[in-house]
Amino acid sequence: MCTIMLGMKLINYFHEVKTELKNVTWPNKENVVKLTITILIFSAIVGLYVGLLDLGLTKLLEMLISSK
Repeated sequence: MCTIMLGMKLINYFHEVKTELKNVTWPNKENVVKLTITILIFSAIVGLYVGLLDLGLTKLLEMLISSK
């Protein structure tokens, strides 16, 4: 009996998921490409900033250690 109820709940769940996915407003290809490029550029800028910050702090730490 418990297995049957679990199966019915699972079927109901996927039915509700299908219904909700029909209500989703999906972006068009132009928006997806534009936003993907924006994210890639932003990620590259942040990566470059963090890399340069890491390099600078590493060099500063090396100078502090070698001066002792």
